[in-house]
Amino acid sequence: MSDPCLPFDIKKAIIAVCGRAFYYKHLLFDIFARAGIPKGMFLEYQEQPKFVIARQLLDDLERMGDDGLLLQRRLLTELCKLKTLPDDAVLDRDAGLDALRELKHLAVEHDLSVEDDRVRGQRATATARAAIQRAAEVERRLKELNQLFGEMCSASDYQARGYDLERLLTELFPLYGISYRRPYRTETEQIDGHFHFRGFDYVVETRWRREPATLDDLLAFKGKVDRKIESTRGLFISVSGFRQDADEYLRQAGSANLILMDGCDLTMVLDGRVSLPDALQLKADKASQEGRLFFPLAGSLNPGMPASSSAQTTAEGA
Repeated sequence: MSDPCLPFDIKKAIIAVCGRAFYYKHLLFDIFARAGIPKGMFLEYQEQPKFVIARQLLDDLERMGDDGLLLQRRLLTELCKLKTLPDDAVLDRDAGLDALRELKHLAVEHDLSVEDDRVRGQRATATARAAIQRAAEVERRLKELNQLFGEMCSASDYQARGYDLERLLTELFPLYGISYRRPYRTETEQIDGHFHFRGFDYVVETRWRREPATLDDLLAFKGKVDRKIESTRGLFISVSGFRQDADEYLRQAGSANLILMDGCDLTMVLDGRVSLPDALQLKADKASQEGRLFFPLAGSLNPGMPASSSAQTTAEGA
């Protein structure tokens, strides 16, 4: 391959499809992985908008020469295989479909179809060593944290569990490039953690008791959040879940600035079934668009699991 670059209009069309035909990034990242692109290459930009991720990724692949061009063409092939939008949450479906049709038209016009067998045989040659090592380290550490969480579930000391959970979060968030402040005290209150995510500051409350969190627990935490600057939100993690309708009563009590996560949600993240950024974004979207402060990840990302699945079973039955 003499020219390790896609035609400009093809590159532009790929970026358009990545930005317009997908809503949640985990589906876009699945396409990248199917194309054989090392995870570390796109996870490096996971906090960026999808248009930016695609543009940066194509630029990085160009710098890899012939190997990078091979992966670009593989990505083009995977996108052209789509018969419709892979993501029902896309806000402007017409724009997404138009972008996909344009990409397919340009691929035919430039005769850039990729023979899958040939690409599979050459995927091993596309080695971005540093990126691969980073991705492998993230996966390895995530498995370790998942194993640690399993051991925590079998412990009988609930107070110790709570402290261990706080420490686990201080290691989980940085794996996804999210800076996380450890538990700290102000002059008047205890804060279990803090992070900044996509334009908002979040203070964290962690809870691991025998009983699910109650409305009073949620109201007490909401008071902490309300005393911060206006753009602050709260993330309440209760491994044993929440009392029935507690989130609904909380919403009726006033402005809702919390998102809720239970042990089942946390397990899905630690299992690698959904990335932490996608989990947070999905919950924030449901809270802002539909007023659902507690939206179980299992029901939305893994249809085979019941949406009402409770983490209380995980926490007490382990």
